[in-house]
Amino acid sequence: MSQPARISSDILRLRAGNPSSLTGTGTNTYLVGTDDVAVIDPGPDLDDHLAAILKAIGGRRLSAITVTHAHRDHSALAPRLAAATGAEVLAFGGAGDGTSPRMAALGTVFGGSGGGLDVAFAPDRRLSDGDVITGPDWQMRVIHTPGHLGGHICLALGSVLFSGDQVMGWSTSIISPPEGDMGDYMASLARLGQESSTLALPGHGEPVPDPGARIAELAAHRRPRAAQVLARLRVGPAPAAALATRIYTDLAPGRLPAATRTVLAHLIELETRNRVTTETDIGPDALWNLA
Repeated sequence: MSQPARISSDILRLRAGNPSSLTGTGTNTYLVGTDDVAVIDPGPDLDDHLAAILKAIGGRRLSAITVTHAHRDHSALAPRLAAATGAEVLAFGGAGDGTSPRMAALGTVFGGSGGGLDVAFAPDRRLSDGDVITGPDWQMRVIHTPGHLGGHICLALGSVLFSGDQVMGWSTSIISPPEGDMGDYMASLARLGQESSTLALPGHGEPVPDPGARIAELAAHRRPRAAQVLARLRVGPAPAAALATRIYTDLAPGRLPAATRTVLAHLIELETRNRVTTETDIGPDALWNLA
């Protein structure tokens, strides 16, 4: 766990002690406000992180615990923090809410999630796109940004964007079917690109000083990946794992399963546009061909 970092007079960042190849230096928890405060993404269920959040709140009132999405590294601590403070937990919904019907149907084929879902998570109050969460000296607008997860949201505090796992500087977002949807992710990037954000505060890593440029970079990164998938399939049919190995040639071995899920997300999106096909059910072991 790192020392608290003061982002501005009314934003404090705490970082949980859960570094990994998927979480970077750890999950970022943000405190917003000066008197009554809100917590964004309480993080993983760690005793020392709970103690750090409570210490940072001090004698102030915690008016809201807002969760960007129901992955355990962002949401698991919410029940204990709520019990300790009496604050309401706000989110788009539970782990499966916001999932497209197509992806929900694929869940049975995949045998469930790619990992990390907080299936026990249940907010006290559900948020919708455009809702505004308010405190005495702050207000945050909810932006529904499905893609990484169907129920993922970002929060706009003036020109500051709390971007969760949608926009990060250190890494791209993992899109892992069936909870992740590449088509939704790209649409959410396009939407966030229309925001007038001057700073993005992500769920992992350091602040992003030029969100518009980073969003454009993330979108540009995905388009060649789809092209690479199509190019590899011109050589012959292949499953997602084989394609990932051939495309992500410089990837650490521990990240190959996540890369395979990302390739599968591209394949599913390409299938919806009739660019690729499979003669079997769509799933982790499906053999893909050019359409």
